[in-house]
Amino acid sequence: MERERLLARLRLALTPGIGPRTLKALSDHFGGVEPILSATRQELLAVEGVGPKLADALFDCRQRDEAAEELALCESRQIELLSADSDRFPHMLREIFDPPSILFMRGQFESPDHMAVAIVGSRHATQYGKKLAQQLASSLSRAGLTIVSGLARGIDAAAHRGALEAGGRTLAVLGSGVLNIYPPEHVELAEQVVQHGAVVSESPCRSAPRSGNFPQRNRIISGLSLGVIVVEASQRSGALITAKHAMEQGREVFAVPGRVDSRMSRGCHALIRDGARLVESADDVLEELGPLAQPAKQPDGTLVHHPAELQLNDLEREVLQAVTSEPISIDVVCHQTGLPIQRVLSTISVLEIRHLVHRVSGNYVSRR
Repeated sequence: MERERLLARLRLALTPGIGPRTLKALSDHFGGVEPILSATRQELLAVEGVGPKLADALFDCRQRDEAAEELALCESRQIELLSADSDRFPHMLREIFDPPSILFMRGQFESPDHMAVAIVGSRHATQYGKKLAQQLASSLSRAGLTIVSGLARGIDAAAHRGALEAGGRTLAVLGSGVLNIYPPEHVELAEQVVQHGAVVSESPCRSAPRSGNFPQRNRIISGLSLGVIVVEASQRSGALITAKHAMEQGREVFAVPGRVDSRMSRGCHALIRDGARLVESADDVLEELGPLAQPAKQPDGTLVHHPAELQLNDLEREVLQAVTSEPISIDVVCHQTGLPIQRVLSTISVLEIRHLVHRVSGNYVSRR
């Protein structure tokens, strides 16, 4: 059954002219992906965005065996296929308006990847921009966040390298197939990413890097992330498309300021004027990110409910772990932690400032 479901999604992925929004419209209309392949031509034409050419292509894909060949290629090259209804499909990505029907993946998604932030920017970055992107990625990785980017030249590559340098996790979203790395000089970088995260694409394994693929893949970059940081972008930069997707998806948008006389600063300064959070350090990002949709399990087994928890010291973390989502007495927190009341009260005040707990009444607190 799972194999048949994957084959159905592969047939659609290999159908020329079917974009993610059209596929969503078809899926919504027929109540799923599989029924699309058994619909009549007239039924297909009744769906908004489907014309005669696409209807014919959807009919033709039923007769060809490219999907079976693609699946065999994935199995031989250890490429995992994740359908949108799979338990292993990233839940953050599933929430967006037009999630990919299927993802091709080399590497692994892991629980800490629920806490991911994207770092994107110009392919023609300055040395200042690349240095800053690498430093931000390293700092956020050390704090416990996964770094998402697009493996492109410039800022993207610097972000991946910063995460790898810090021993953290990183995800690369391609505008080509996972067996056709672009740009070609990043083949080695892609292999490093596979070992410490994943390289993913919604395009078939050997797909060429067509220009139309990149704006589409940008929605996946933002969709995998709690927020998007833009480091250097001209006014026509593709990074601004990623920022726009992030806004539409309800993600946080951050921008790093630059020189006022630099062309590469104009996109970031425009984002800041429009309400993006100005970023000078990793702390600016951790403080602004909202609570997680579901807890992320850390390598030591602890569960993180909010990225701001990554900034806590041992005492603050101990008190927070004693506080539950239901109101709990401060006396009970003191008993569970073995700490004196004065220390617990002062620590709870810090946690309130960080928006991690709130007072329910005079002597009761709960997690936000």
